[in-house]
Amino acid sequence: MTGHYDRHDSASADDAEQPATEHGMSRRQLIRHAGWFGGAVVLTVASGEVISHIADSREPDSMTAAGATAAANSSLRFVQVSDSHIGFHGPANTDVVGSFTEAINQVNSLGFRPDFVMHSGDLTHLSTAGQFDQVKQMLTGMQTDRVFTVPGEHDSIGDAGRAYRKTFGMGTLGDGWYSFDTHGVHFIALVNTLSLEKLGHLGNDQIDFVRKDIAGLSSDTPIVVFSHIPLFAMYPKWGWSTDDALKVIALLRRFSSVTCLNGHVHQLFTKTDGNITFHSATTTAYPLPKPGRAPAPTPQVVPARQLKGALGIRTVGYRQGDRELAIKDQRLA
Repeated sequence: MTGHYDRHDSASADDAEQPATEHGMSRRQLIRHAGWFGGAVVLTVASGEVISHIADSREPDSMTAAGATAAANSSLRFVQVSDSHIGFHGPANTDVVGSFTEAINQVNSLGFRPDFVMHSGDLTHLSTAGQFDQVKQMLTGMQTDRVFTVPGEHDSIGDAGRAYRKTFGMGTLGDGWYSFDTHGVHFIALVNTLSLEKLGHLGNDQIDFVRKDIAGLSSDTPIVVFSHIPLFAMYPKWGWSTDDALKVIALLRRFSSVTCLNGHVHQLFTKTDGNITFHSATTTAYPLPKPGRAPAPTPQVVPARQLKGALGIRTVGYRQGDRELAIKDQRLA
């Protein structure tokens, strides 16, 4: 299943003893898998060397050159954008259409044509037909042949995601999940925003899909998983976790390289757990507070000159034979 639309398409022994949450994750599991908090680490693969550094628009020229070298040598290059929230009106960003347009222009100015662009959810703010039509039209401005999406919770307000799937769900399964292969990498796009009590939720049908989907893959196949809500317990108090994600993570443990890319939290964050690395993306709309530093994850108003520094896009490169993906987060400039 492809689950994308082309630019020219018409559509596009202890845990068992703990009391479980409604969807099966115990409190002990939530604590055990709770994330740590800090700066986002960018891994760049250049000349066979993995270089890690904190993402910053003022990074040294040598780092920029290393990232460019890695990108130039990669056989796969794609872009992740997230949380455009088309339809949002508020002081945190009075022009989300304008900032998303700037993000699209930045993608088109990268100096290479991405193999595809993934929007990792909250395309719209209120799930209206007009908002879906607007963001779909805007995405056709991306200079790439394929655009993939996963839904955010803002894309399923009041209708369990039906309007989203009508616009972006062609070729998907169930509630909009799918997988595809390109350049030797297996991609899985998951939906964890439709059964929200507090945390994200995948459900047994989707977990069974993943089990069957990866059954025939060799353990050295690089896996990339897209979701909107994080698949690790970044901050469960705010719903920044997926209650049954451990069932999918267990299925992915046999693979030597697994990268999970999500949106939802509107800020850069990286966590590594064995063979699996989780990268949360920033937004093109408005910042949210860091975990625990505010009463709730509400849009943050920052000085206008600082807003672009909190927004951005992500480029990802992969060269066959490498273990890691080369990930570079860029501020909106």
